[in-house]
Amino acid sequence: MNQLAAPTGRSDAFVLFGATGDLAFRKLYPALQALTQKGQLSMPIVVVARAGRTLDQLRDRVRESLKKSGAYDERACEELCSRLKLVDGNYNAPSTYDALCAALAGCKKPLYHLAIPPSMFEEVARGIAATSCLGGARLVVEKPFGRDLASAKALSAVLHQHFPEDAIFRIDHYLGKEPVQNLIYFHLANQLLDGALRRDEVEHVQITLAETLGMEGRGRFYEEVGAIRDVLQNHVLQLVACLAMECPVDASPEALRDEEARVLKALRRLTPADVVRGQYEGYHAEEGVAADSKVETYAALRLHIDNSRWEGVPFYVRAGKKLAVSATEILVRFKRPLWMKLFEGQGDAAAQSENDALGDTLRLRIGPEVVLAQGMRVKKHGPDLKGECIELVAYHESQDEVLPYERLFADALEGDTELFARQDLVFAQWSALDAILAQETPLFPYAQGSWGPAEAAKLFEGKGCWHDPKSSTRAGQNGKAPQAAAQSQDHSEEAKA
Repeated sequence: MNQLAAPTGRSDAFVLFGATGDLAFRKLYPALQALTQKGQLSMPIVVVARAGRTLDQLRDRVRESLKKSGAYDERACEELCSRLKLVDGNYNAPSTYDALCAALAGCKKPLYHLAIPPSMFEEVARGIAATSCLGGARLVVEKPFGRDLASAKALSAVLHQHFPEDAIFRIDHYLGKEPVQNLIYFHLANQLLDGALRRDEVEHVQITLAETLGMEGRGRFYEEVGAIRDVLQNHVLQLVACLAMECPVDASPEALRDEEARVLKALRRLTPADVVRGQYEGYHAEEGVAADSKVETYAALRLHIDNSRWEGVPFYVRAGKKLAVSATEILVRFKRPLWMKLFEGQGDAAAQSENDALGDTLRLRIGPEVVLAQGMRVKKHGPDLKGECIELVAYHESQDEVLPYERLFADALEGDTELFARQDLVFAQWSALDAILAQETPLFPYAQGSWGPAEAAKLFEGKGCWHDPKSSTRAGQNGKAPQAAAQSQDHSEEAKA
């Protein structure tokens, strides 16, 4: 057993396992080209695959990926392709890793990215570590990291036999998104907002991660994970941590991750009453899906954070495939002021409604567009004190936004851990979900293009309802334009009156 040394300095080679897979095609090759354009990938790029392809066929697939993504740059693409080396072989064959060593001749600190099914992580990690020429390496592993708390701990134990913790980069591309980083900055850098995000002011928080897409040829992978393991355990819980965290003691990566960990460790363990699972009609017909599959394509959870800031504030989170729109959105609903009762009984719908669409809310849309919106009640024109609900909306548009995987690869090559999940964060995420993963909860069907099963509304227990992100598009509610906006010298923010 070969214990790899703790890495220092910049990696000098990039190794990709799973080079012919969907993730590489959709996200990884565009990120590698972007790094090449910026001169940040001047090193050998070794791809390991078991598809029986030639190097020329692999290069053609890279070109196809970049053209389909709209990112194709002929000069950068050809430079990227010229750096490619191919190792074709089975992941469980020692000869594959011997060939990998030969392809890495002269490289001392390679970065390995495992873009492969989670079930293969242990085998590949052992294969890498069994060689005698790969010391000083770093290992990037895709989510989900394990299938539950026990398997996550077992996987960490295996990896730690060969790699120190500071050489393991558990990647979640959501943490590389600029809007997610902006979420942390936005609430910590503004005293007014940070002071409002606490139990005395907040009624509840909603987080929606919706996709209109279905399996898109990934049915076999999805059968291994499902919606809870695929996005709720990682993406959505990371958003919870980013919104709910306290200010770190300093700007170091570990201080930031310490605060995220405190939130995740304070999550109350879920019970079956806190989860609603759904499966879209027609899922069984997808390629790679079992005819009797009980895997959820939708899940909604009711979370609680048991700490002094958030005690008693429910977080309602949901994610799913084949939903009405593709959107990632956070909605914070604030408590109604006690003096709103002054306006009740005067025909003031805004004052009387407990769940008006916009009043007393903060809405943060982080995909596909970036929107910051404050829902407020204002007086209607006329002699009476009657109100209506409006939103003050700012659209944040960046001209040079970095691709998430580009940013994360650049950090991993330098050994910067800030945007990667630490072991205790991953364990805390699984710990909160473990009870519901161990029990089979009901699976409700839902129509494609809907907002999932109607049973998800029961999580509110009659004290609220799901916000519909479809009503928060750039056109505004019911096709009407948003009510206000602002200008910024640093980025474009559009106003619609």
